[in-house]
Amino acid sequence: MKAMLLVVVVAAGALTAGVVQAQSGADVAKAKGCLNCHDVDKKKVGPAFKDVAAKHKGNKDAQAALVAKLKSGKGHPKVAASDDELKAAVGFALGGK
Repeated sequence: MKAMLLVVVVAAGALTAGVVQAQSGADVAKAKGCLNCHDVDKKKVGPAFKDVAAKHKGNKDAQAALVAKLKSGKGHPKVAASDDELKAAVGFALGGK
């Protein structure tokens, strides 16, 4: 009986983790307040995402560098988000999904 309960708890946790990972970059950007300062097509307080994507076009390390910048708060306000959320938001800003 305890083993069955453990399996149910682990399965529920895995399902919940899958739901969090399935969040789109656009949803994360909205939820974390990115869109308060950035827009997809036009400059606000910060650059437009299309301009960020153009600046980093062809740079295979761009996503990792931008995630690190958001985590550290150097050159951009620190963003309180998980690594997966930051990767999703940066992927969205760079023109991904």
